[in-house]
Amino acid sequence: MRIARFVAQDQPAYGVVENDDSKAVEDLTLTVLQGDPFYQGVQPTNQTHTVGDVRLVAPIIPRSKIVGIGRNWADHAQELGNEVPARPLMFLKPNTSVVGHGDPVTLPSWSEEISYEAELAVVIGTICKDVPRERVKDVIFGYTVANDLTARDAQRNDNQWARAKGFDGSCPLGPWIETELDTDDVRITSHVDGELRQDGTTADMIFDVAELVATVSEAFTLLPGDVILTGTPAGVGIVDAGARIEVAVEGIGSLATVLRR
Repeated sequence: MRIARFVAQDQPAYGVVENDDSKAVEDLTLTVLQGDPFYQGVQPTNQTHTVGDVRLVAPIIPRSKIVGIGRNWADHAQELGNEVPARPLMFLKPNTSVVGHGDPVTLPSWSEEISYEAELAVVIGTICKDVPRERVKDVIFGYTVANDLTARDAQRNDNQWARAKGFDGSCPLGPWIETELDTDDVRITSHVDGELRQDGTTADMIFDVAELVATVSEAFTLLPGDVILTGTPAGVGIVDAGARIEVAVEGIGSLATVLRR
């Protein structure tokens, strides 16, 4: 099931995206849900929209936190000259960093080295703490596509990553949440202005999704709507204003972001 968050006639709502491979994305049907599916469950109404007639927004604005995982692909750690961590390397991004599919991102004036990172994002569905690996699927609401935009110069110069990873707009998410996905071997790609830059698979992650959720839940109580970014494959690079970045995760869809000054 694919659940989108959208705005129609200035009113935000959730809807189920009716999956039809024969149609273009803008022609897909959205069945409007009653209330918030994170707290009220998936309750379809009789109202529908066409995706092209509404504005998709970020499928979730975390009420609590976004937990990023650094250096979770050996090839990415190597390309930046870093060692592979012995345990998941965590950082936090504020919910003000979240934007949706197609939303423009204004680059921060204090950075000249913004890079993209294509990632699979895990969306938590229930409050949980100290989750064992075998119960991880019970606490996951679904998965979405993320672009972990990073100010490399600030990351290099600051003693921690809050500014580099947390500036406004640094966490595009979307276009929707896929509630059912086998994450063992999922292809993740990024294109910049149509050129392929990253092409990896979750099979090459150092820590898999179950290990990440279990370990993150040891450090933090996770709340419904919290997001875990699972890391990025090799191929990151510097981009500037005017660039269009498209991140795709197999089985979910494609997330577009346009940069501006």
